[in-house]
Amino acid sequence: MKIINIKNIKIGGNNHFVLIAGPCVIEDRESCLYHAERIKEICQRLKISFIFKASYDKANRSSLDSFRGPGLERGLEILSEVKRKFNIPVLSDVHCQREVKKAAEVLDVIQIPAFLCRQTDLIIEAAKTKKPINLKKGQFLSPWEIQPAIKKIEATGNTNILVTERGFAFGYNNLVSDLRSLSIMRKFGYPVIFDATHSVQLPGSQGYCSGGEREFVAGLARAAIAFGCDGLFVEVHRAPDRALCDGSNSISLTELEKLLVTLKQIDRLLIRDKLKVIINEKKD
Repeated sequence: MKIINIKNIKIGGNNHFVLIAGPCVIEDRESCLYHAERIKEICQRLKISFIFKASYDKANRSSLDSFRGPGLERGLEILSEVKRKFNIPVLSDVHCQREVKKAAEVLDVIQIPAFLCRQTDLIIEAAKTKKPINLKKGQFLSPWEIQPAIKKIEATGNTNILVTERGFAFGYNNLVSDLRSLSIMRKFGYPVIFDATHSVQLPGSQGYCSGGEREFVAGLARAAIAFGCDGLFVEVHRAPDRALCDGSNSISLTELEKLLVTLKQIDRLLIRDKLKVIINEKKD
């Protein structure tokens, strides 16, 4: 498996899992800086590598009246400040080709949203920046169907790729997580991330917006780390019930810290077992 380097963070191989976390959308400058600082403090205490995520524009909201964020220019200004002030890499999603060039000037990781994971021109434009690409598997795709999208990125010469699992559409307004997909997608040669919060979404269940079942986030996250994913994607908010986007499937900062303590214990056991296997293989 290729190990992806993002700043001083190594993702994949026998490295410990990385956390990609933050609020769904940039609500305002103060909120964005607050969440970045608090999550960084938690990760520093637990010695967990951290990439901050927040969308500058949620272009795929259900309703025309839904809050979308500050937009490209103001959003990138805020994410740039997060980078400078807290010295952490940042990730956000792009929704059209014309955004890519400006986004690449700030973002350390460019994310292709799940709904757009088959949009060839967008993928190629993002890949040409040579920035690491986080390719989210669409909820309408089987795990093996993400390989053609990976090949689109590779065709540009960019092999800095992360692939993210976020559940599969299961009937109306429901998603199901098949953890076998983590192993299947890892066979394509790149680190695999598990999106623990979008996986508990109930898409369009409230008509004008999506619902969610955040009570299942912790269990799915524990299972994914035990299954051997390379990173965890989590949407976090200081007051999830008041979040302007995806609050029903976001977790609080307190819940995040409790969860990471457990995940680190699971991860430590897995790394220890992997090293034992490597040592025994060398002896043989």
